[in-house]
Amino acid sequence: MTPRESKSQHPRVVVVYLLRDGETGPEVLLGEKRRGLGTGRLVGPGGKREPGETAVATAVREVREEVGLRLETADLEARGTLDYRFPYRPSWSQVSDVFVCRRWQGSPSGSDELEPRWIPVADVPFDAMWDDARYWLPGVLDGGSVRARFTFAEDDATVAGFTGTGVATPA
Repeated sequence: MTPRESKSQHPRVVVVYLLRDGETGPEVLLGEKRRGLGTGRLVGPGGKREPGETAVATAVREVREEVGLRLETADLEARGTLDYRFPYRPSWSQVSDVFVCRRWQGSPSGSDELEPRWIPVADVPFDAMWDDARYWLPGVLDGGSVRARFTFAEDDATVAGFTGTGVATPA
């Protein structure tokens, strides 16, 4: 456990963005969240770390459970950390490790958590995702990284502010 992990009281989670070359360019695997936090939103596969589990091990497990793909840990590219703060709903606050992966085994399939589909990177529907994604996900999908804190507004849906690197104000 790193010093940062031991100081944070917020749950640790991971998210994985699987990328492939599609017919018209790069595509990312996103899924409609079927239950829990973010139901109805498009998200990358991921979830909570279990006690003693590394972020990489969580990423491998969650991708297998949520979309049925098998990953090798060596194929995961760490792209940063996101610290989510929900002052009006503190139980939603969490710290997420972000990964990109370009190699896996199997074909994506739905689960009780996610209904996955390939989406052209150029057409990612940010309005269907958590509001913070529009600030950092384009850079990560383009090869960049992110280390940022996002604070959400009273509606628990809109970004009220952010600090960090790898973040850009949407056009």
